[in-house]
Amino acid sequence: MKTFMAKSEELQRKWYIIDADGKPLGRLASEVAKILRGKNKPIYTPHVDTGDHVIIINAEKVVLTGKKLEQKLYRHHSLYPGGLKETQYKIIMEERPEFAIMKAVKGMLPHNSLGRQMLKKLRVYKGAEHNHQAQKPEKLDLNC
Repeated sequence: MKTFMAKSEELQRKWYIIDADGKPLGRLASEVAKILRGKNKPIYTPHVDTGDHVIIINAEKVVLTGKKLEQKLYRHHSLYPGGLKETQYKIIMEERPEFAIMKAVKGMLPHNSLGRQMLKKLRVYKGAEHNHQAQKPEKLDLNC
């Protein structure tokens, strides 16, 4: 029996729409990362991007459990001495909730060129409106 290897030219990509209203950030991100990688399909091949496109709406209504809203920090460095910048997730969730979801999903994808290619198939919107009706996305209900 031969091992099946998916080819990127033969893939049929679907579009899914996910409502983030009331969903915990980490659980939502892990489910979205599975769909972007293609692990929910029987044709999953680790070295090929077999995933589907995902649209996340209502990003401002995503939930952080416990005291993470006050205690969790987003850190980045400018590469200059003393250039460490820290921002509370409370501020990020108020100003740019799309960034918080993108950052969480990015951390759960492979950290190479394949992961960057997978991340391009993710669209996150703050409100309930999106401009991808032409792609006819299917509503996907995650049980997280």
